[in-house]
Amino acid sequence: MGRKERKEREIKRENYATKHSAEKRKQTLIAVGVLAVIAVIVGYAGYMFLNMTVEAPGGPENAGALGSDHSHAAILVKIFGDEFDFSAPAYQIKSPWIHFESRDGSTIHKHAIGVELEYLFNSLSIGLDDKCYIFPDGKSFCTNDEYSLKYFINGEKFSDIREYEIMEDDRILITFGGETDEQVQGYLNQLENQEIRK
Repeated sequence: MGRKERKEREIKRENYATKHSAEKRKQTLIAVGVLAVIAVIVGYAGYMFLNMTVEAPGGPENAGALGSDHSHAAILVKIFGDEFDFSAPAYQIKSPWIHFESRDGSTIHKHAIGVELEYLFNSLSIGLDDKCYIFPDGKSFCTNDEYSLKYFINGEKFSDIREYEIMEDDRILITFGGETDEQVQGYLNQLENQEIRK
């Protein structure tokens, strides 16, 4: 082998090594850039999740961030003495902010401060005001000369509960009918003995 051929081979090797090294450096820079972009996206998504507020789609007005509270309250709804069943699938976890869960229809779970009962009932498509309780199918039970809608929270009578924000271990009774005071007291006793599942 001549000197010339050896020299040509060395030049080829050097060119190959230089070219290969440059290609490897280019791929490394691209990989680092892609990983940096992914890290920024994940960091931003994490920040947004941790600081999720009422701007989140479907969030209640004036509510805090999801996870800013975790309160539980017992509820009992009696319409002409019949118990309204929130354990049906149609009433389970309709909102992450406040809901019923685990096929339990007697415990309300609230996951943010500032979430009022009106938001819970709206999420269940149940109309509620100071005079009427309206089922999702449109059937309404409104105060009239014979029957009345009554609200009780922790044994105290309320004229309207829409703006009420539950606190841990609250007990809420909603009745409609012509109940006597003794019947209402019986419902309150039933509610008091109701388990609050946490």
